[in-house]
Amino acid sequence: MAEALDDYIDAVAKALALPVEESWRPAVRANLEVSLRLARLVDEFALPDETEPASVYTA
Repeated sequence: MAEALDDYIDAVAKALALPVEESWRPAVRANLEVSLRLARLVDEFALPDETEPASVYTA
């Protein structure tokens, strides 16, 4: 998975023209791993079909 994340970091950095120094790479990879783990928890949480989206309030 680390290699896939490194490829993803390279692709996104290139697409955004964002330089990523080699010394930052471990921190960027760690952040992505945590973000993906949290996203997986949200994605796996089953909601009943009757669930309604939250209302949007504007002032």
